Amino acid sequence: MSQPSTPVVSSPFTPTPSASVERRRVLVFSVLAFGIAWAVGGVIALTGGLRDSPPLVAGLSLGTVLLATGYMFAPAAAHVLTRLMTGEGFADACAVLRPNHRSAPRSYLVAWVGPAALTLVGVGLYFAVFPSPFDPTLSTISSVLPADAPLSPTLVVGIQLVAALTVGPAINTVFAFGEEFGWRGYLLPKLLPLGPRIAVGLVGLVWGVWHWPVIAMGYNYGVGYPGAPWTGMLAMVVMTVSTGTFLAWVTLRAKSVWPAALGHGAVNAVGGIGLVVSRPAESLLLGPTVTGLVVVIPWGHLAGWLLLRPERLWDRAGVRDAR
Repeated sequence: MSQPSTPVVSSPFTPTPSASVERRRVLVFSVLAFGIAWAVGGVIALTGGLRDSPPLVAGLSLGTVLLATGYMFAPAAAHVLTRLMTGEGFADACAVLRPNHRSAPRSYLVAWVGPAALTLVGVGLYFAVFPSPFDPTLSTISSVLPADAPLSPTLVVGIQLVAALTVGPAINTVFAFGEEFGWRGYLLPKLLPLGPRIAVGLVGLVWGVWHWPVIAMGYNYGVGYPGAPWTGMLAMVVMTVSTGTFLAWVTLRAKSVWPAALGHGAVNAVGGIGLVVSRPAESLLLGPTVTGLVVVIPWGHLAGWLLLRPERLWDRAGVRDAR
């Protein structure tokens, strides 16, 4: 006597050929993701912005806490609220959270080490183009260390680099999940009927625009740089489309949001490593952080290769783009 089969929930990352964009749910999600985050951004702006935000505890300011919680977790909250408000249910959400696809182990490895490799190449490119900010004497680190510090500046930089490559991605994954559960865990699958290339590009664009209020307050690029804040806003879009393509790729390969959260955490962990070997700069628009237009060039090359190169890349991810 045969046993009843267990219903299998198809992955939202492999839409059927007849699937169409669920416009209402995309709209509800977008309004919530932007509305919640930008409302939090408004509170930050009204309480001193990121530069003059009132201190709370342990050296953390109100702006920092709101940014790391209300702003960064707005996409995840929008994901959950959209499912509740539209009656969608959570079967697809459970599928998104299952890290059990055969490609998952390799996707996690790529998500862990890829951001470090791409960012370090970008930092090297930045200092090759602009050698004057490079500080081999590590004077910036030396200036903040006590005279009787037991660690040398070189050892401090070494420890920071090792941490950025090991524990940093794991810790930052917790905070990155707040964004990835929304962008790659909900919006990307909903836009996949448009074709992976279009969907990935649109999610990267939306993700970049979503950052604009905090960019205007000096996040990532500071203030006073040429064309501020508009050039910073555009630079952020370039960065999010470039890095977002990588995050979408590991998501599609694993059919899970966790590699994207890990990859995003790795980007955040290693993104500022160029600052420890750089003199204080008037502008971060070009580098040496990962959001700089020069540092992100390797990411852009990879994104272009993934989007324009052979369709078999997407076929291996289980998504076929006929466009």
